[in-house]
Amino acid sequence: MPSLRPLRPYVALVVTAALGGAVAVGAVALLGGLEGDTTVITETVAASGSSTVRTSSDGMTVNEIYERAAPGVVQINSTGGSTSGRALGSGFVVDKTGHVVTNYHVIEGADEIRVSFSNRDTVEAELVGTDPSTDLAVLKVDTSASALTPLSLGNSDQVRVGDQVVAIGNPFGLARTATAGIVSAVQRLITAPNRFTIDHVIQTDAPINHGNSGGPLLNARGQVIGVNTQIETGGISTGNVGIGFSVPSNTVKDVVAQILRTGRVDHAYLGISGHALTSEVAETYKLPVETGVVVAKVTDGSGADKAGLKAGENDVVVAGETYVLGGDIIVGIDGKSISSVEELRDVISEHSPGQKVRLSLFRGAKKTSVIVTLGRQPSSPQG
Repeated sequence: MPSLRPLRPYVALVVTAALGGAVAVGAVALLGGLEGDTTVITETVAASGSSTVRTSSDGMTVNEIYERAAPGVVQINSTGGSTSGRALGSGFVVDKTGHVVTNYHVIEGADEIRVSFSNRDTVEAELVGTDPSTDLAVLKVDTSASALTPLSLGNSDQVRVGDQVVAIGNPFGLARTATAGIVSAVQRLITAPNRFTIDHVIQTDAPINHGNSGGPLLNARGQVIGVNTQIETGGISTGNVGIGFSVPSNTVKDVVAQILRTGRVDHAYLGISGHALTSEVAETYKLPVETGVVVAKVTDGSGADKAGLKAGENDVVVAGETYVLGGDIIVGIDGKSISSVEELRDVISEHSPGQKVRLSLFRGAKKTSVIVTLGRQPSSPQG
């Protein structure tokens, strides 16, 4: 089996809000709750009719991107973590008030966090908040504004396969190393530290290794389009094999905004496990619809459980894939047709715990609907 690894330094699918990137293009105000500061993360929007950058000739050179962005990339050292005595990773500055974004797994369980800047100054950082579900964390450093070079966040919804990208980080402790490549794929799914799923992930062949965790993936305009988080090792090594994964910038915007506003991130939670229905399965077992999400499991005590959703009980194998049939088939949510678990998660992500959604579903041959009050995502998938 291939091995997905978080970019650590030396050392059942549950439908929930994955903050997949439904963020409006433009300036995103992040209300900072610290001494009344307001953090504003901006992105440059292409003029109407203009095309997305595809090659370096359309934007800056790698050197130009590095010269502009490298001063905003920091090295992060944490001690007393849950997995080792010392961890080293990367991060980047997002505003002039001293907020820094990195990966949750870089600072997980840390007793002390220190941030080093390009001028070699090292300061202690305060942990503002974390979100294990997206492997993101926000730090705050107390240093002069002149030492801070904020990086702007781009629109990850505009990222396309083939776009040229640059990663800047501290692989194996080698400070502010730049590597370049392309976007190899979009809309990947990876597993977060708490075992939930991160959606809309960007795959790149730009070489990233241990110590790159939390560093930026930049487009040809020098905008951050992702936070480097995991690598694929192929199960045969612990280093780069040309497949890395970055949490998309639109997810970062949502998470950082919530952390700066409240110090935490609350994901809405439906409480089912399921799989997409295929036409082959529907035809073979004479199901009433050809698309939808088949409910395989309902989490006890969840909103779905309280609303009476029914899980399947019959395991079947079609074309080498296992399906659990006999339960409800969700075909819509709040009037929007649903054909995949990812689509269902995207709609859930637009809501907050306590809000209600209407699910359209088939129970046997009968179409019906139920109102579900969404819960708060637990610390890890249950069961």
